[in-house]
Amino acid sequence: MTRLKGFQKRYLRGLGHDLNPVILIGKAGLSPSVINAIDAALGDHELIKLRFLELREAKKEVSGEIEDAVQAEMVGMVGHTALFFRQKTDIADRRVHVPER
Repeated sequence: MTRLKGFQKRYLRGLGHDLNPVILIGKAGLSPSVINAIDAALGDHELIKLRFLELREAKKEVSGEIEDAVQAEMVGMVGHTALFFRQKTDIADRRVHVPER
C-alpha cells in the first residue's frame, strides 16, 4: 500500500468525522482477537474508527502496531479515538474513493 498524502488524509478525516467507533480497545489490550476484528472491519468498511478505553498512555505505540499488523494506515487521532484506512484492492468493491489530486 502506498502512503497517503496529507490532502488525502484530510479528506478521509472529513469522511470519518461522523463515524462511530466500531472497535473498542479495553484492558485486554491488543490481543489476536482484537487484531482479527480490526482486520475484518477494515475489510468490510475500509475506513474505521476505534476508541482506546485503556492503554491511553500508549495509544500511539499501539496504533503503530495496528498499522503493521493489519497493513492499514492511521489517518488521524483526536483524543482517544483513532481513524484507520485500508483501501480494497478490487476497484469495483471500493466504498471509499480517495482523490488523487
